Amino acid sequence: MNLFFETSGVETAFWIPPAVAFAISFFTSMGGVSGAFLLLPFQMSFLGYTHPSVSATNQVFNIVAIPSGVYRYWKEGRMVWPLTWVVVAGTLPGVFIGAYVRVVWLPSPGHFKLFAAAVLLYIGLKMALDLIKAKKVPNGAAASEERFQDMVRKFRAGNRDDAEGGSLPAARITHFNISRLGYTFYGEQFDVSFWGIFALSFIVGIVGGIYGIGGGSIIAPFFVTFFGLPVYTVAGAALMGTFVTSVAGVVFYQAIAPFYPDVSVAPDWMLGALFGIGGMAGMYLGARCQKFVPAKAIKWMLSAIIVFTAVKYAADFFLR
Repeated sequence: MNLFFETSGVETAFWIPPAVAFAISFFTSMGGVSGAFLLLPFQMSFLGYTHPSVSATNQVFNIVAIPSGVYRYWKEGRMVWPLTWVVVAGTLPGVFIGAYVRVVWLPSPGHFKLFAAAVLLYIGLKMALDLIKAKKVPNGAAASEERFQDMVRKFRAGNRDDAEGGSLPAARITHFNISRLGYTFYGEQFDVSFWGIFALSFIVGIVGGIYGIGGGSIIAPFFVTFFGLPVYTVAGAALMGTFVTSVAGVVFYQAIAPFYPDVSVAPDWMLGALFGIGGMAGMYLGARCQKFVPAKAIKWMLSAIIVFTAVKYAADFFLR
């Protein structure tokens, strides 16, 4: 049974959007990425949805899908809330700027793809190079991730007495002020600049607003590569940041839609919700399974997906 979505002009089988979203978000949510950046090329290339409103529809997907993953990370004690609020504070104003740029200066899907390719290629290659270097000189994040994996293995073997209270230890905040943010995770101390995170989040928010992923999705690879934070503690914060900024992005797109009557700007709510339903199940299971997957495997997966998407976008632009 095919459904026709009037806003986007897409016609497809009703099960395809949730199935695709489930498969993508199950894997990407392990790295703190909602999967919206992969749903975008799927909608543009396979469903033929190339209007600016595809960005807003992507953010509807985030709103529906993300809470289940955040809940799972919170339940397991791996939500670093101060980090989350700094990400939100930085990306929120940026996403409004990005949404405006997308509608006014980047309405062409061709130029939009080239812009997205440049951003994603840089992130993917930087992450891959950092992974290669980490083999020679392990950092604090890698050490904490290895200890976390060792504890998980003990849990699976039934040795729960090795952990405090019979449960996996949570990340613990040591300090948080207008200057620095610090926390511990499995014997390692992490200390980052408040303003450094804020400035980076603001820039990424602009990029995310243009790309239609809220900003938080891009921030996860940045935190892993530039700030050296463990992926097990970054994932929940990045997803929560994506959720909040996606809400703002959808509101903004819906609000400015009447001012652009000749352009499809407002989201396709039904299509976004169908993607979101599949993503909701995928993110919950992905967040639940993350602790069983080695951190290096998660990072290599993120790097490979991002580089592949960037190359495809660049090829679409130059070979059109």
